[in-house]
Amino acid sequence: MIRGRYFEFKGRPAVRFRCAYQCSKQTLWKAVSEPDELAHWFPSRVRIDPYAGGDIEFFPDQHADPETGIVLVYSAPRTLAFTWSGDEIHFEVEPTAEGCALTLVNVLEVRNTAARIAAGWSVCLTDLNRFLDGSDVSGHRGEMSSEWRPLYQTYLGEGMPSGAMIPGDST
Repeated sequence: MIRGRYFEFKGRPAVRFRCAYQCSKQTLWKAVSEPDELAHWFPSRVRIDPYAGGDIEFFPDQHADPETGIVLVYSAPRTLAFTWSGDEIHFEVEPTAEGCALTLVNVLEVRNTAARIAAGWSVCLTDLNRFLDGSDVSGHRGEMSSEWRPLYQTYLGEGMPSGAMIPGDST
């Protein structure tokens, strides 16, 4: 299981993941920055203007209007950061002796979303692993995945901040 941890990022609540990959930095960069590659593992289809200050659009549902964010940092092939709703998403790609590593930080608008968001990223980053290994991955699963609920329960058991509504959950 890919695990995230809760922490404070410049005084704001956040979750952080660090994953190692046995691929080139360029391959990982493409996977986290190009819409056709993101489609395999990211929780939403995207369109991105690849420069700081550009727009990023999220298409979580083909029948809904897109959500729009702002690209905060676009420094290929290392750093991409953008806003999504009230959150900030930061990707940092760096070389390692075995290949490369991705650090993902999701700065949260609301603290009580930490466990929900961490479980969703755990699912998505597992899909990124599968994609980079050459497996067929459906993408866009996040909170709708059958893997999500057990991960969420694990984060709750660890005391990660929680309590936010879970989309589609009537309990």
